[in-house]
Amino acid sequence: MNIRSIVFSLLGVFALHSAQNADAASHHATAQKPATNKRASEKSDKGDKAEKTAKGGKTAPREQQARAEKPGKAQLARLRADKARAGVQAASFAPTPKGPEVDHEGNPLLQSAAFMIADQSTGAVLLEKNSDSVVPIASITKLMTAMVVLDGHPNLAETMKVSTEDVDTLRGSSSHLPVGVELSREDMLRVALMSSENRAASALARYYPGGLPAFVVAMNRKAQALGLRDTHFSDSTGLNSANVSSARDLVKMVSAASRYPLIREFSTTASYSVALNGRPRQFNNTNGLVKSPDWQIGVSKTGFINESGKCLVMQAWLLNKPVIIVLLDSFGRYTRVADAQRVKRWLESAAVQQRLASNTRGPAT
Repeated sequence: MNIRSIVFSLLGVFALHSAQNADAASHHATAQKPATNKRASEKSDKGDKAEKTAKGGKTAPREQQARAEKPGKAQLARLRADKARAGVQAASFAPTPKGPEVDHEGNPLLQSAAFMIADQSTGAVLLEKNSDSVVPIASITKLMTAMVVLDGHPNLAETMKVSTEDVDTLRGSSSHLPVGVELSREDMLRVALMSSENRAASALARYYPGGLPAFVVAMNRKAQALGLRDTHFSDSTGLNSANVSSARDLVKMVSAASRYPLIREFSTTASYSVALNGRPRQFNNTNGLVKSPDWQIGVSKTGFINESGKCLVMQAWLLNKPVIIVLLDSFGRYTRVADAQRVKRWLESAAVQQRLASNTRGPAT
């Protein structure tokens, strides 16, 4: 054995002795830590790797060379590993960040197939998608029904009776208004707007001068007067899928409906009790947002048939401005409401306020 070999052997023995001392010190320090920290650290891949290295497991050649040159670095490596484990443990308790609600352009990710959001005071379009698509609108129809009824200046106290003619034979939908029950025209109008009662909407049209045929003519005449080019009505309830419109047209229709005090009141009433054959019956609004203290809603109407999907239109005050929200063909029970909430959060964000102030689309025409 030459001198060079002897030197390398001595260096190896010295390095092994130093590593064992560092390992013993490290074990002593670890034993002083609470058991809970040890269990938490064992869950960390980095911690497991550091432990394996310190206990004589497989180690990269560079680390072996560093220990041979400076044995004190073993303790430093252990401290760094402990610090890393502590960071992993703290991160495991951090709340999971919520997924993004906006796309790459900063627009909210809405699930409705067609929509339009517009500033009612200026007519400026804030957001839109498929806004010119002509689609069935279901019970959104009842906003036009209410406008036509009120345009005739009828006696709201007049008693009206639900008839077999008001029963839905097209879809077989249920109703809380039994045949033969009597209500005032005002209460019929209220439950039609608030609870989307189809029999009430049917009775309102039937009692119109000239009956349902004349009422439908008046509905389409009103649509033309409002400039609704994509809109057509075939009945007063919306059960007929031939009642169609576009999101762009519905922005105008909701805006027109908001000028009727009774439509504003009745469509946003959370609940209302009426006497049916001497027994009180409570009717609830089909839009749960009217009960939310976070919303200031001026007009509301929901709609659904299979052909239309879930729909929601509202006039609401956001950023101290009247905003029209039209959401059409939403899939799922809560999607339209969730989309409305997304629009609200989006509009109320500071970044969007600045963006809208400097770059707003033109008015809906």
